[in-house]
Order: sequence, then structure tokens, then C-alpha cells
Amino acid sequence: MPAVFPTTAATNDVEALVDAFADGGGQPGLAYGVVRDGELVHAGGRGLCALPGSAAATAGRLPDADTVFRIASMTKSFTAAAILLLRDEGALALDDEAVRYVPALAGVRPPTADAAPLTIRSLLTMAAGFPTDDPWGDRQQSLPDEAFDALLAGGLSFAWSPGTAFEYSNLGYAVLGRIVAAAAGRPYRDVVTSRLLEPLGLKATGFEAVDVRPDRLAIGHVRTSSGWAEVRFDAHGAFAPMGGIFSCVRDLARWIGEFTDAFPPRDDPEGDHPLRRASRREQQQPHRAYLAQLAWSAVDTPPALRSAAYGFGVVVDAHPAYGMLAGHSGGYPGFGSHMRWHPGTGLGAIVLANGTYAMAHVLTQRILDAVLPAEVARRRAGSAMVAGPAPAPGGPWPATRAAAADVERLLAAWDDGLARRLFAMNAELDEPLAARRARVEHIRDVLGPLTRDRDAPIDHASPAHQAWWLRGPYGRLRVEIRLTPEREPRVQTLALLAVPDPSVALRRAVTMLRVSLNSTHAAVPPLLAFTEDVDRAGLQRLLQAGAAWAGRVTETEVVGGDGWSETAVRLSGARRDLVLGVRLAVSAAPGPNGAPRVSRVTLRPAPDADPPLP
Repeated sequence: MPAVFPTTAATNDVEALVDAFADGGGQPGLAYGVVRDGELVHAGGRGLCALPGSAAATAGRLPDADTVFRIASMTKSFTAAAILLLRDEGALALDDEAVRYVPALAGVRPPTADAAPLTIRSLLTMAAGFPTDDPWGDRQQSLPDEAFDALLAGGLSFAWSPGTAFEYSNLGYAVLGRIVAAAAGRPYRDVVTSRLLEPLGLKATGFEAVDVRPDRLAIGHVRTSSGWAEVRFDAHGAFAPMGGIFSCVRDLARWIGEFTDAFPPRDDPEGDHPLRRASRREQQQPHRAYLAQLAWSAVDTPPALRSAAYGFGVVVDAHPAYGMLAGHSGGYPGFGSHMRWHPGTGLGAIVLANGTYAMAHVLTQRILDAVLPAEVARRRAGSAMVAGPAPAPGGPWPATRAAAADVERLLAAWDDGLARRLFAMNAELDEPLAARRARVEHIRDVLGPLTRDRDAPIDHASPAHQAWWLRGPYGRLRVEIRLTPEREPRVQTLALLAVPDPSVALRRAVTMLRVSLNSTHAAVPPLLAFTEDVDRAGLQRLLQAGAAWAGRVTETEVVGGDGWSETAVRLSGARRDLVLGVRLAVSAAPGPNGAPRVSRVTLRPAPDADPPLP
């Protein structure tokens, strides 16, 4: 096995995660793997392919990367790829009405007279309007084509008007399989096999258990009152496009690699994949949002925000630190599976299990979470990152870097000629150059000579954007630019935020509040004087909540305020960073010690310092 796994520590973490999951007993056996750029870099198995005493050739054997499992709904990614392949060849269009290819749908009545037509796109994105059909759809796997036609012709029920809402539908992907067959003029199974599986060398992947080498086949199981019992394999039928494929960890590593290889967009030759890179990227875009929620592990820890959408046969998650993640689960009588990958690094994970609806997605997510941090940190340390799938080489435009250098020259010594060459035509209209010059000179007077703050991150929301910090003897300056979409980009916006260092009184208040956050009870500092309108009980609750969220905190840098009457300071916490804001009533009567009274205290979670990877 190639020694290219992220770290030895990550390897040990993965093994511990697998052991803990297997000990939970949710399946007789499982196989797992970690993928980097389509290569299987770590793999293994736990438990049994089939229980001792089974007639299966794999009875008593340990699953591995070559053991074949039914992957259930992970099949949908193959079905969607077949649709896009035919779309790219002009055999169909995504906004075509489905009835054009499946005449049996002609008798299906929409939920309302004004409903949009049922299209290929709405089927791909789970927006056809059908009600969720797990587990009914799983039991239709072997339905003959004639019976499927009769099912459609008899009419269908809609939970939603087509194109208005997400609801997961196996039936919709069964219809897509029929569309593949009609558009290609060949059976669905033949299209996927000859156009995708064979060109990609997925030799262990197919549609029938009888086609798998007996010494490689994992047997499905269901837990009964007397223990695990084998589940009979359903034959290939009309619902196969939603969950009929059999595959192994090794083949699926290659399949994942073809998705991650689509990023970043670049000029390289397309390669030998039958589906072009742009279409593989299209599969992984969030076409239909369906989830946005805060997930809490405990009341005293920050929640994790999860948002998810359905692409084309692929689920797309937005991670607050890592950016886009993609994948798909598979649940089926006898099996549970999951594949998950991170296009920004090319890392992925796969878990295949032989227990009915086994929670493979839980282990897959844990494995990927274990291997991603080191790789993300390595990539961020090596180059400037853009918060999105920027075209190769993936960082900011050279013009953005050059413009940032020119802006720093302007801030050091204003030059009207340089300003006219640097700014787009709107800049003079939005704020005359004379006014900009006066503002820059005032900032220099307040903060002193400015140089790049090397300890602060440089953020790029896009290749045409940059935000960074400069430091002077008396404070910091946040600079932000955005460039135009012209062939030779110029600066269209220049935002300057001067943050003077806090006064002695502000610094004293910040220090006392920070010490309070780190104390046992996070009490309101008794030696800090407040104005009468400050709600001390509310402040007590605020400090206690901040302490619970962040853990022990230390001061890092000033991020806001005028330095005289108010300031905002970033606090680095053991669990989460906070921004502490303090305002003084400088015009009111001072406190008992002669220092200005505090009129307001704010405490909020700090934004992430680094943008998520694409």
C-alpha cells in the first residue's frame, strides 16, 4: 500500500474509529478505505463477509478492499452520470419533460392544474414532488419493466408540486433509468456498464450478485430476535437505477477519484473519463437545498452548522471549516454504505457494511474528519487559499496580488498618478481621489507608518478579492479590495478600517473581563465600574455563556473600535474564538477609581480566521 496517508497519527485515529464502530455490532462485517486523488491509500475490514455455517464461499472471511457489497443508493451517482453523458452528446436535455422518454407517464396527473411539468432536472434533484419512498422503494428493486410501466400508467401521488421542494425519491431515479434507456436506445444496465464501468476499469462493479466472484461476495444480513439472518439478493429490475449496483472499496476509490479530479477547473487535457470534467463538477453542485440546521453536542459547546443540498445523484454538504464535501449513502435490506469526499484536497472515505441499513455514514464522516485537518493545514500553509473552487492554480489572480502591493504603496505615500492607474473608472465617482488621499493621510497620522501584519491571515473570498491587515505603531488597519471583471482588472472598491490601539482605560476593562471569563464562575468583575443602565445580571449570563462556549481564552489582536471610547478584541479560546467589545462612557462621571465607567459589553463568536477550502 503506498505510504502517502496524511499522517501516522491519522492512520492510528482511523483504526481506532473503525474498531469503535465495529464494536457497536451494527453489522456482521464491514470494509473501509481512505482515498487520495483516486488512489486507495489505506484500507481494511472488520468482522465477516458471511457468518460461519453459511453456504457462501466467503463464510468466516474478513472483508477487505476487494470484497463486493451491494451499494444501494450510491448507485444514484452512476445513474446521474449516465444522464449527463447523454446530455453532453445531445441525446437529451435536462429540462426536457420526462414523458417525452417515458410514455407511461402520460396518464400521471399533476397535483394541481398549474403545476410545472415533470422534467429530467426535477427528477435528478429530488424535486419531482413524489413523497419519500424509503423503504417501499427498496422492495421494488426487481420489479419487471412491464410492471413498472403499469405502475406509472396507473397514476402517481404527489406530495409537492414538481420543482418546488426537495423530497428524496427512489421512484424518481427509477424513472431516470428508463429515460437513460430511451435516450440511448439500449437497456439502462448496458449503458452504465459499457459507457462508465468498463472505460473506468471498474471490473468488480456490476448489477447482479451472480456476476460477482463467489469468493469476493459479501452476504447481506438483518438482525432478528435470534441473531443475524441472511437476506436474499433481489434480482436486477426496473428500480436498479436507484440502488442496484454492487461494488467494492477499491473500485469506489477510483469512482471518487474521478469526482475529485474534476477540481480545480484547469486547462489540462480532459483525460480518458467518458464524462467531461465540467459535467462531473456539475454533478457536485448544490442544485436543490434541503437542510440547514445547528447540531449541538452539548449545551456548553458551540453548535456545528450543517447545510446540505442535492446535486445530481450526489449530496453536497457545506462545512464551516473545510468548505464543500460531497458523497452519498446507501441503505438497503442487508446492506448499508457510504462514500464521502473533499474536492479541495482530493481526500475521501468509503465504508461498506453488510447489515440492513447499517449506519455506514457515521463511520465515513468520522474517518474523513480524522484525516482532513492535517491536509487542510498543510495546503493553507503552502499557498493563499480562495474560499471556493477557483480555476487552477487556485489562488488569487496575479492582478489581485499586484493591486494589493500598489495599495500598500499608496498608503505609504499617496501618488495621484498611481491611483489613477490602479482604480477603475467608478472609484472617482464613488469617492473623489482628493477625498481618498485626505482619508489615507489622516489614517497615517493616527496609526503611524504602516507595514504588513505578518501574523494576520490574508483572506480571499474570490480570486478577485483580498482582505488583509497592516500595522502601525499606534494600531492596525484592515484593507479590502475588489477588482473589476475587465480583461485587465482594476480596483473597483477599496475599504479601509482603522483600528487604533485601545487606551489604558479600555485595555484595563478588557483585561478584567478576560480574567473573569477564565474564572470559575465568570462573575462580573467587582472592580470594574459600570453606568447605571448596564444590566449586571444580563452581563453575568453573557460572560458565563461565553466561558462555556470558548473555554479558557487569551487576547490576540484588536479588531475594531476607535481606541478611545470603544474597542473590540479577538479572544482565542480553547474551543472557539470570541470577539469582546467594550464601550466607555467617556463623557459621564468617572468611577470610584477615576477611570471611565463601562457603558456596554458585547461578546460574540469570532468569524473563522481562514476561509473554507472549496
